[in-house]
Amino acid sequence: MAIFQLDDELWFPDPHLGEEDGLVAVGGDLSVDRLLLAYFHGFFPWFSYRREDEPLWYCPLRRFVIFPSEIHVSHSMQQLIKKNRYMLTINHDFEGVIRGCATAQNRDSEAGAWLGPNMIEAYMELHRQGFAASVEVWERNENEKQSEKLVGGLYGVSLGPSFFGESMFSQVPNASKLALIHLARTMESLGGKLIDCQFETPHLRSMGARYISYEDYMSLLNSR
Repeated sequence: MAIFQLDDELWFPDPHLGEEDGLVAVGGDLSVDRLLLAYFHGFFPWFSYRREDEPLWYCPLRRFVIFPSEIHVSHSMQQLIKKNRYMLTINHDFEGVIRGCATAQNRDSEAGAWLGPNMIEAYMELHRQGFAASVEVWERNENEKQSEKLVGGLYGVSLGPSFFGESMFSQVPNASKLALIHLARTMESLGGKLIDCQFETPHLRSMGARYISYEDYMSLLNSR
């Protein structure tokens, strides 16, 4: 097992040589070209911007993913959707979503916070170039003079039929679940194949996420 030092060249090592937790490399930058190369090979950056001077790059060999057609919508979520209390959009406020993900529940005050200024700017540039997307959850306002309020959402990298989820947030109960359901249903309608969840959480498992091998994962990424 080893951790590789990246340099100014655009490359990533064989992830099978990395650490058991998926950490494979350190260094490099957060340029659009490097980020795109990373995601095309199953890598993603994740590091505490207050503790680390360089990006850390992970590529777990067991991939926790959701297939859009397998999204689990509980009875309570079905009822919430029917109430039509929230409006769902895609790419209407990427910056609002990524900043919401950074600050929700005072995440940015934690010592291990990873969504710092450099990461935010890197993914905003990916979005400007058409490689990152957001799902927004808006609370409808009965007062027509006031606009809807952004109360949740998610963002990630969108490449071909695959979406690589980065973070989500909720300011009201279940907002992030609504965003994920909307993403999965939209992807399924457009022929999308895979939502990469990066790491396992009970929240994501309850919504249908499961493990597949890195080999199967890469086969799906390379399919069209």
